[in-house]
Order: sequence, then C-alpha cells, then structure tokens
Amino acid sequence: MIQILINNQPAELPPGATVAEALAQWQPRPPFAVAVNTQFVPKGRYAAQQLQAGDKLEIIAPVTGG
Repeated sequence: MIQILINNQPAELPPGATVAEALAQWQPRPPFAVAVNTQFVPKGRYAAQQLQAGDKLEIIAPVTGG
C-alpha cells in the first residue's frame, strides 16, 4: 500500500493506483476539479495519472457567491 494525502487526510491506496481509483474511494460529489501536488489534472487523465507515495491529491469544489 502507498500512503497519500487526499484533502490533507491520510489515505492508503494499492501501488500503481490512479487518480480515478482514489476518486472512487473518496466519492466526491460533482462538480469538482483535481490537483496532484498542486498540478491540475484534466478529467480525461484521471485513469492514466498514477499516484506515488507521499502525493497530495486535492479535490476542489467550486465556490459560488459574491
């Protein structure tokens, strides 16, 4: 298992896990954007973007208001 942070909370994933697998575990409610180590990850790359031990995955929901 590898240790990462998802929204600053520790999470364990199998080696070679992707952003898509992390999202399946976390189950965020759309709409949201994803960044790994502060780098934006386009939705089309979720299944290809592998995570490494120590990565910081941020799931960011839009904020509305004025």
